[in-house]
Amino acid sequence: MAAPKLQAPRGTYDVLPEVAPARLALESIARRVLEGAGYERIETPVFEATELFSRGVGASTDIVQKEMYTFTDAGGRSLTLRPEGTAPICRAYVEHGMQVRSQPVKLWYLSPFFRHERAQAGRFRQFWQIGAETIGTDDPAVDAESIALLWAILAELGVGGIELRLGSLGTSATRASYREELAAYLRAHQQRLSPEVVARIDLNPLRAFDADHPGTREVMADAPVLMDALAAEDREHFEEVRKRLDAAGIAYRLDPTLVRGLDYYARTVFEFTSDVLGAQSAVGGGGRYDGLVEQLGGPHTPGCGWAAGVERILLSAEQRPLPRAVCDLYVAGTGVPAFALAAEARQAGLNVQVELAGRSRKGQRKQADRVGAGFVAVVEDDGSIVLEDVVNGESEAAPGASAAVAHILKGRHL
Repeated sequence: MAAPKLQAPRGTYDVLPEVAPARLALESIARRVLEGAGYERIETPVFEATELFSRGVGASTDIVQKEMYTFTDAGGRSLTLRPEGTAPICRAYVEHGMQVRSQPVKLWYLSPFFRHERAQAGRFRQFWQIGAETIGTDDPAVDAESIALLWAILAELGVGGIELRLGSLGTSATRASYREELAAYLRAHQQRLSPEVVARIDLNPLRAFDADHPGTREVMADAPVLMDALAAEDREHFEEVRKRLDAAGIAYRLDPTLVRGLDYYARTVFEFTSDVLGAQSAVGGGGRYDGLVEQLGGPHTPGCGWAAGVERILLSAEQRPLPRAVCDLYVAGTGVPAFALAAEARQAGLNVQVELAGRSRKGQRKQADRVGAGFVAVVEDDGSIVLEDVVNGESEAAPGASAAVAHILKGRHL
């Protein structure tokens, strides 16, 4: 009996060569936008101490309760494949003493993450996110800039049907008072709530706003909302964020029910959606997390950030970005002189492809056309070189590899 066919695990996928260019273009745009705004690249370990997420993300969240990939290592330590990026970056901020740097510290990442979610279109158990974090200031300009940078990336990538939802959760003191009010309301209507929401009334009643259960949604339609209970300073902070978004011409819809799925958020929260994605419309979002660094053992340090799903972005892009493939030189020949020419051309900074399939001369020229080569060097085993300019249709003998490379550099087709 034949062995079963091996496949990628459920909820994962292979990034094949035909889709890699779109991802590369996305990374290129994100890097240009973010690093142009002063953000520096950071990458954290793919697994962390489980406590980092139970303390930082929140024990009551779906992520911690049922979505994390957790294991015990050979030393008996509980480790978890990272389900999100903000807590690890805040851990790195504390561990490496980044508070002594000029504040705020602005960081960005493009990394894989892991959650045991129900696999569906655009949602995977291993997925990639672009994210940006600004740590060290509570200025509302940071909130507005975070939103504006993600908006700029999505707009340049051609993500269709974008809508920005915007809300505020207030400070922890405001939220604590509101939680009591909301919990009392939920208890009064708990017969109509889902069992999951009832079980979390004391732990995290705000998550009831995210419920899909029909009865729960009916109850939540008349529930008190946190934005009506904001303290004066929180309301002022939110208004300053809105003024900056208005000045930048970034449209948004106020959503007093916007909670986000992580416990560390405070004050500004936001989410970008795309109607191209249907019911599961979220592309990316984030908000302010002024108490997270302190929760992880650091000093009180305000922060704000966001993350956006690479797969979600590419699914919702109206035109998938494809960078232009460039091949300066195709080396037709497989002998030692051909190999030496290719090496010298690469050292000079040229993009070079070489014949590797044993094709005939005719087949080699066809392959050069396929890869869009600007020049073709026909290299014989005796070292003689005929250099063909594909664009101009001209050819000439080159006295050696160095001369051929110099000629290509002079007439390089951009």
